[in-house]
Amino acid sequence: MASKTLRITEIFYSLQGETRTTGLPTVFVRLTGCPLRCVWCDTEYAFHGGKKMSLEDIISTVESFGAHYVTVSGGEPLAQPNCIPLLTLLADKGFEVSLETSGAMTLVDVDPRVVKVMDFKAPGSGEVKRNCYENIQYLDHKDQVKFVIADRRDYEWSVSKLIEYQLTDKVSDVLFSPVTNHMAADKLAEWILNDQLNVRFQLQLHRLIWGDKAGV
Repeated sequence: MASKTLRITEIFYSLQGETRTTGLPTVFVRLTGCPLRCVWCDTEYAFHGGKKMSLEDIISTVESFGAHYVTVSGGEPLAQPNCIPLLTLLADKGFEVSLETSGAMTLVDVDPRVVKVMDFKAPGSGEVKRNCYENIQYLDHKDQVKFVIADRRDYEWSVSKLIEYQLTDKVSDVLFSPVTNHMAADKLAEWILNDQLNVRFQLQLHRLIWGDKAGV
């Protein structure tokens, strides 16, 4: 039987720039392709191209960095069906694995050992219609949800979803991020504090360190 493969944009070793493990050395496996077109997307280079790799070669490359944390991202990683067995293989190898997903693809088959970091697409993304709210049932106390916020409308929409789905009781962290170079970070921080929200404000650490480029 032929080995399972995935189309990979890049595999690199860096500091985690977002989520609750911010700052920890992490191997990133960025899969190619995404069915969404968020207007503020910062990884458009992952929409096309990439190279085909076997799951075995991906695992070998990840192991070569000697890290404990692995993040599988995209694009939208779940757009490639073989992402599911990759996540399981990484967990079997003893890595602490996280999956960064748009929330537009079902999470039903994701290995329960994997930390799911799921986006909610706010109106400013242009893809609010792609939110798959059924995925909320597949989230648990170790998982995280993320809102990327471009303006006050996005913020109020995000707060409404936070309340409607009782997200702070469902997952470990609710993450609020400003759209880089569009939403003032201090303004979003002010709104969070004024409303006394139980959320984690975050900036993209890797961009603060290295700027806007791939492979970091």
